[in-house]
Amino acid sequence: MAAWADFEHSDGADGAEVRFSGRLTLARLGDLPARIEEVGPISTLDLSQIQRIDTVGAWIVTRAAAQHPGARIVGASDEAQRLLDALASDKSEYRVHADRRPVWVRMLEQLGTSSVAIWDELIGIIGFFGAMLVAVFTQIRARRRLRWNAIVTRFQTVGVDALPIIGLMSFLIGIVIAQQGAVQLEQFGLEVFTINLVGRASIRELGLLMTAIMVAGRSGSAFAAQIGTMKLTEEVDAMRTIGVSPMEAIVLPRVAASTLLMPLLGFYASICAIIGGGVFAWVGLEIPPLTYIQRLREIIPMTDFWAMLIKAPVFGVLIGVTGCYSGMQVRQNAEEVGRRTTAAVVAAIFLVIVLDAFFAVFFSSIGWN
Repeated sequence: MAAWADFEHSDGADGAEVRFSGRLTLARLGDLPARIEEVGPISTLDLSQIQRIDTVGAWIVTRAAAQHPGARIVGASDEAQRLLDALASDKSEYRVHADRRPVWVRMLEQLGTSSVAIWDELIGIIGFFGAMLVAVFTQIRARRRLRWNAIVTRFQTVGVDALPIIGLMSFLIGIVIAQQGAVQLEQFGLEVFTINLVGRASIRELGLLMTAIMVAGRSGSAFAAQIGTMKLTEEVDAMRTIGVSPMEAIVLPRVAASTLLMPLLGFYASICAIIGGGVFAWVGLEIPPLTYIQRLREIIPMTDFWAMLIKAPVFGVLIGVTGCYSGMQVRQNAEEVGRRTTAAVVAAIFLVIVLDAFFAVFFSSIGWN
């Protein structure tokens, strides 16, 4: 019967002398690796008494020699020596688990990777916007006919179909603003100034901002998914083959629709929010609708209206370009379509909020307070 791997050790002048016996093979090692680690400093590893050795056994001996500098391996047969030489020439490190780096190092690495990815995405969107402008100038210079049928079709999907959800959302937001403002102003007996809060917030900021977020989530994602699917089915490549510019046929109608409709949707959302605030003021604060309307005419300056009209087309262009760019980046499979669609929505909402903050500072600096 094959003997289990074992060893004996005795103290020497320079350290313990370990003499192995039995079969140093994977099937017969048992707890030998754990026991040999408990031995103190080792000076000699004697293999003269072993019956057989395999790669795992040779690795155990080599590791023990590496853990005790100066330890000598003696008594190895020709077979054992070939295995030991092969392991000695292999400089790779044997690790069961990868080294776990400190948390702060991994956090900085992830932050750096994300920052580089965001920067690359921003550069790509800017480059895509430049290519779109080139396509616009090409159409103007060559006097090509705009694809009005495609643009009108996008009017339906971007604008008309979005009216119910945008109207309901804005109406409820107007109620929430009025209710929260009235609760705070009631402490000072100034409930009437709830009208100021609802009117100016709806026209200047919240109506358009919430509309842009809704359009980004609804139409921007649709642009990315549609164009991404066309990329997978090679429709975009087919257009290039027959001489049709995808930028002119696919991108421009969608960007034009979102740009032209955003001011109308923003104004519609602002009116719905004002109506919601008026309903709460009538029911909750007992302010008559006529008084509510008269007060709105007094406190809402035309600069708020012009500020909304200036921001709206910019948001529309941003949402359209971001959605189309993400769709054009689809390369591999259907999973890429979902990932790019999500990236389009996130990027559009983020950029809309950043630009809205920029516009707020700009309008304040020129006196449109």
